[in-house]
Parts: sequence; structure tokens; C-alpha cells
Amino acid sequence: MTTGKPTPDSLPKEPLPRLLAVMGWLRDRQHGCPWDIDQTFRTIAPYTIEEAYEVADAIERDDMPALKEELGDLLLQVVYHSQIASESKSFAFDDVAAAIADKMVDRHPHVFGDMDIKTADAQTVSWEARKAAERAAKGATEGSPGALDGVARALPALMRAEKIQKRAARVGFDWATIGPVIDKIEEELQELRVELEAGKIEQEKVSGELGDVLFAVANLARHCKVDPEVALRATNDKFEKRFRHIERRLAESGRKPSDASLEEMEALWQEAKTRV
Repeated sequence: MTTGKPTPDSLPKEPLPRLLAVMGWLRDRQHGCPWDIDQTFRTIAPYTIEEAYEVADAIERDDMPALKEELGDLLLQVVYHSQIASESKSFAFDDVAAAIADKMVDRHPHVFGDMDIKTADAQTVSWEARKAAERAAKGATEGSPGALDGVARALPALMRAEKIQKRAARVGFDWATIGPVIDKIEEELQELRVELEAGKIEQEKVSGELGDVLFAVANLARHCKVDPEVALRATNDKFEKRFRHIERRLAESGRKPSDASLEEMEALWQEAKTRV
């Protein structure tokens, strides 16, 4: 980095070097931004997660201009973490890029080697086998590896549930057919009902039983080969559209949902179902 206050013309012209230079200057102790200088891995992590969701949202809306912008925001997060790491000489952006490139080469031997893999399903099997081998090798140096090692606790709960269940299934802890999966949901719902109908509702127990129901439903989604996050996101969108229909119809008579009865809103909901 050069000395003195930066100017737009003093930055590199190539996009990636320019972005890296911008981040370096934002963190510069003399000329940088006070907010950016104060950030750490932990304070930036929530923004990283948020930007990933905004990328997913742009994709769901098929909004290419927004997707370009959101991917830039997500890339900035990678650059930000890399800059913080470089300041403590832990690693730099080039190390991150090199590591992922090497990983992709290693996990695609049918592209960069002699292995013959013809289908996407076969590639998934190969990918998971290589990941398992990597975990085993890591376990050899850090302790005995477990089937659930490496499933990040910070993942959204539904997504983490599905990943945990997939890992358990790989070592044989799974039902072979979908019937017992549905039976398990009904069992968990009954246990939740018992808690809710108890003379004194204990919130902690209700929370635990409801968590069991959600975990069982995530397992059903996995057996149906449905991504539970995607399915729930679609249902959220559907609910929002139908509820907005209720609001619009009530607004035609100068009212709000709070002015209408549940029966009236239910009738409008059924009307919305024929349109959305």
C-alpha cells in the first residue's frame, strides 16, 4: 500500500486488485474508516450470513441486477475477513482462493484426473466420500472423528437438522421407508399435545417437544428429497401474497384486518387461494 491519503485514481484498475486495495485502505489505521477499523471476525460474521441470504433472495426473485449487486456484497465479506486475517499474518485473500481452487481440483477427479463419473448422483457420492476421508484424516491428528463432525452450529436450524440427519443416515441410522418417518411426526405431535393439554404448561418442555416435531418434519423433507429451507421460504412467500390479498380487499371498503372478523378474513383467504 502506498503512503498518503488514497484517491480513486490511485487505486488499481483491475476489479479484484481494486477491491482488495479498497478494503486495505478502509482498514488503514491512519487514513481508514473508523467503523471498518473497529470490526472483527465476530462482528462481521452476522453481515456475512445476511449477505448470503440476500443472494438467495435475488435468485428466488430471478432479479439479475440485484443478484450482481448481492454477489458483490458477499464477495466483500470474503475480502473483509481475509483482510482482518492478513493483519495478524494468519492468511490472506490469495491463500483463501488457492485453498478452494485446490479443494475443487481434488474433489473433481473426473474433471482434473482419470476417474470416470457419468452422473450428478455419482458425483455426489464421490464428493461425500472425499469429504469423509478429509474428516477422517483430520480426526487422525485432532482425535477420533465422529459422523457429525463439521456440521456448523451457526447454520439455520432446519438446514443443520437436515445435514445432521444425512450424516447419521450414511452410517446406517435411518429408516429405509417413509412410513416410519411420518409415524415419528405423529408420535412427536402427540407428545406435544400432551404438554399443551397439561394442567400447567411448562414452556421449556413445550419448546423441547416442538423442536422434536420440527426435527421430524425436516427428516420427512429429506426423505422426500425436498430442501426444507426452500420449501418453507416458498410457503412464507405464498402466505405473504395471500395475506396481502386480504389487506387489499378490506382496504376497498376502507378497513384493515384488525377491523374484520376471523370468519371474514378466512373467506378472503379462501378467495386468495384461488388466485395465488
